[in-house]
Amino acid sequence: MSLKDKRILFLLGPQYQDEEGAQPYEFLKGKGATVDVVGLEKGPLKGLHGRAEIEVTKTIDEADPADYDAMVIPGGRGPANLRKHPETVELVRAFFETGKTVAAICHGPQMLASAGLLKGKTITGYYKVKDEMLEAGAVFVDEPVVIDANLITSRQPGDIPLFNQAIEDALS
Repeated sequence: MSLKDKRILFLLGPQYQDEEGAQPYEFLKGKGATVDVVGLEKGPLKGLHGRAEIEVTKTIDEADPADYDAMVIPGGRGPANLRKHPETVELVRAFFETGKTVAAICHGPQMLASAGLLKGKTITGYYKVKDEMLEAGAVFVDEPVVIDANLITSRQPGDIPLFNQAIEDALS
């Protein structure tokens, strides 16, 4: 299935988890989607373990939710680094409120918690963020992928194939 008419806002923070950045990025590009990598500053961004490097092509203030069909938030330490910046939290909130697909893996749901978007949502994520997600009002389950309305969440690198498929299905 082609995603050539789809535009993805790929929110990437410093010290993202290498595979959670690289694999969904390559998957979406391979399906023909236009993927804009949005971050704090333009330029190459290395993953936490140095196994991936992805070019940030737009800054947070250059990204307009109206221009995109979906937002993807990889995990690792990227979300913790991004949420220190109010403009990033506001971008996530504004995007989520459009009702378009938001996909977050591992520590990615931390961005949604900081934006106050998880109350009553059923989600998953890396087991170490469970308590924070519960405090944010989420129902946390241990499943490879959880879909709640426009929100797709996943746990860890081993779940990436299912995470990618859920994004593709949501955009098809």
